[in-house]
Amino acid sequence: MRATEGSTTASGERLFVTKVRPLLAEKCLPCHGADPTELKSGFDLTTRESALRGGESEAAAIVPGKPEESPLYQAVRWDGLEMPPKENDRLTPEQIELLRQWIAAGAPWAEEQDRLDKKDARSTEGDWSAEDGVTVETSGGLTAEWTNRRYPPDGIWAFQPIRRPDVPHSAIDATRIQNLIDAFIQAQLAKGGVKRLASPADDRTFIRRATFDLHGLPPTPAEIAKFLADRRPGARARLIERLLADPHYGEQQARHWLDVVRYADTSGFSNDIERPNAWRYRDYVVRSFNADKPYDRFVTEQLAGDELDPNDSEMLIAVGFLRMGPWEHTAMTVAAITRQQFLDDVTHHVGVSLLAQGLRCASCHDHKFDPVPTRDYYRMQAIFAPVQFAEHRVPFLATENARNFAEARRLVESRIEQLERLRRPLHEESDAAKVAYLRERGVDKLKDLPADQRPEGGNFGREFGLNQTEQSLVKIYEKSSQYLARELQRFEPRALSLYSGTDNRYGSLEPVYKVPANRNGEIATVSILAGGSLESPLERVTPGLLSAMVGANDVRGPTAWNTVPNTIDGRRLALANWIASPNNTLTARVIVNRVWQQHFGKGIVATSNNFGLMGARPTHPELLDWLATWFIEHGWSVKRLHRLIMNSATYQQSADHADREQLDAIDSANSLLAYFPPRRLAAEELRDSMLAISGELNDEIGGPGVFPEINWEVALQPRHIMGSVAPAYVPSGTPHERNRRTLYVFRYRTLSDPLLEVFNRPGCDISCERRDETTVTPQVFALFNSEFAHRRSLAFAAGLIDEYSKFNEQIEAAFLRTYGRPPTIAEVDDCREHYNRMLAHHREHVPQPVALPTRVERGMIEEFTGEMVRWQEELPLDHYERDLMPWDVDPEVRALAEVCLVLLNSNEFLYVR
Repeated sequence: MRATEGSTTASGERLFVTKVRPLLAEKCLPCHGADPTELKSGFDLTTRESALRGGESEAAAIVPGKPEESPLYQAVRWDGLEMPPKENDRLTPEQIELLRQWIAAGAPWAEEQDRLDKKDARSTEGDWSAEDGVTVETSGGLTAEWTNRRYPPDGIWAFQPIRRPDVPHSAIDATRIQNLIDAFIQAQLAKGGVKRLASPADDRTFIRRATFDLHGLPPTPAEIAKFLADRRPGARARLIERLLADPHYGEQQARHWLDVVRYADTSGFSNDIERPNAWRYRDYVVRSFNADKPYDRFVTEQLAGDELDPNDSEMLIAVGFLRMGPWEHTAMTVAAITRQQFLDDVTHHVGVSLLAQGLRCASCHDHKFDPVPTRDYYRMQAIFAPVQFAEHRVPFLATENARNFAEARRLVESRIEQLERLRRPLHEESDAAKVAYLRERGVDKLKDLPADQRPEGGNFGREFGLNQTEQSLVKIYEKSSQYLARELQRFEPRALSLYSGTDNRYGSLEPVYKVPANRNGEIATVSILAGGSLESPLERVTPGLLSAMVGANDVRGPTAWNTVPNTIDGRRLALANWIASPNNTLTARVIVNRVWQQHFGKGIVATSNNFGLMGARPTHPELLDWLATWFIEHGWSVKRLHRLIMNSATYQQSADHADREQLDAIDSANSLLAYFPPRRLAAEELRDSMLAISGELNDEIGGPGVFPEINWEVALQPRHIMGSVAPAYVPSGTPHERNRRTLYVFRYRTLSDPLLEVFNRPGCDISCERRDETTVTPQVFALFNSEFAHRRSLAFAAGLIDEYSKFNEQIEAAFLRTYGRPPTIAEVDDCREHYNRMLAHHREHVPQPVALPTRVERGMIEEFTGEMVRWQEELPLDHYERDLMPWDVDPEVRALAEVCLVLLNSNEFLYVR
């Protein structure tokens, strides 16, 4: 049946509005309409009239109904003309076909008022198919085209309401369904053509997997033996309960969370100075997970704890979440720019961490891919406009680790005293020069001299009479003293926190930011910034939420996103209540996806920080929504979610599959989870496990960061801070202090432990959604040749020899600690052979003691003169207690250490299966 003229016109208009107009805007208007004063070739594509008229050639660019005769169509095909002119910008065959269809339909063009009127542009929405995309109601973009654009339905899946899906019944093996997770997984496997499941993992594999997942440590031989001896039904469920109840659980969960929030103990940038009380936020996270604090409450406390209860110490510590990003402000930076950088940072990272929405793209323009208009970005940013930094005085909690503060403080004070001893002679020399200067002129005071006889500048400077090198040293010593004075603050009962109030101008070097007596007044306004530039403000905005998520909190209607009070207090609490609402379409999905990722190495959505169009699509969308609704209905309990996942047959299956070759052809990435995906130990798990296996791990919980031994060349490299060089990295004094869990290691932004870095520990400037898992040659060198690996192997061997007299017993204990299983006869023989070769070597080669460095030569280019300044920095290692060293033990221990080193370098140790 032939279409009527009216239906053809309507179809063409629909095509123009939904596909052609956005295509022209993207590919053509930058040169032919975005700036009317700079039209290339005089060709204007902003209206139908100008498009038909053509450009300088005065030939019509479009011949309605005849695409083959239309120069515009010929140009995009690169038939004679070549438009767009760059190869990378060429239209795809599909886009060219859209233009052909539109011109063939008569090149209809919606009237100007229809294009700009949102209602009229959407009046035919019911006639548009899903292939044309769907519109999303928002607060409106900066252009009508953006406001009225359509999105592919699968690209905005995360903005759709969470619904409880029906449980599928197409199981491959109904006998293996231990909870409803398995029903969803098996249904997807069946769709993918998988015929059978992997077999269940054996008990030794399971306890190692579960212990690493929940504690980040290997199970001890005693724990393994106890689990294997429990033959009653439900042994695995009881194991999971024990692991969830252990304080190590909170430490492992905190490690994952701190990746997301970018935890560090320093500020970053060129002034990477200490945030003395950041450790209290880290320990708050550990406590929260151990207490199984409901996730909605956990989110609310971190966003607005001070507004919930300004008298609750825990709440003032919790909002340290908002100060986790890098930040600095110096005399050389502009306060307005520094402030805007903070607002941009906190807005974006609240988006990625809690909502899996990268918002920064919308700071310059309406989001290119997702329904986030620039207006929403700045309305969200206005929520944080009253936020000011503060180090509130917060007494230490009974649950916080404040032990050994006196000794730790004494060590820092001794370094400050050492610097004062170095600085004192220089000050005395300067004072003597001032006296001599006055004596030569016969006066006692500078004010008695005529102006023309006074020193340059009219007054004595601090460094009068010193040569250039001495002046530089005074500055270096003073800067180092300031740096160390901040370290003393870590022992003070303060919290890295904030308050809501008027602008409080402060710089990076202030050790404590205080709350002013009067924090009320006019709050800085927030405007939409064209291109994200402070120099180009557009309209002012009031605080608001993401308008695409109308319906969250059951607030509906065209002003649903305008529910945040425009007052000093209460903005963040309104945001927190919205994010932590059971009606929010994103929050529960995001956290259950992160927990799923912890157990399977990859989330149901692989891009845990990006649920937008450019992120990955869910592999099991129904399961994700089912888990999200289940999570909310079960009190937002993270422990209950772990329990649910780990008691499923999906989690408890083997990492091997009988049909592996066939599966690789069907699902090479194992997205369907036909078998358990093995994973390598994370950097922290690797270090902590080596310490645990060697018997050296100090499992004390909480407190300020400790300083383990790291590669000395890296430790002593200069870190430029505040126009000077920071004091040298000095490890903590005893092995007991140094061998804490990696979670408690002081985290610099500009100084990384090479062992952790090479095993993919992320930086802490941007949120890490998922660790990389690379396999590179430097990892071999780090694990086989590093001092850390050799020290652990030596301590491991010494402990085995102390505990067991027979070689076979030593090797069996070594295997149980490292792998969680006894060795085979062949493995014992291989170990004995290697031991004998190494014993002969070590009897012949006796190690000689190597002294620790006592000083390091420093050098830097003086910022004011450009001259090189060199000096010696003393290292305070007088009372330093070393690890067990090779020259402390006999050849038998060193030979067994070589065997232990091999075990710690094996894949069986490095991977969880």
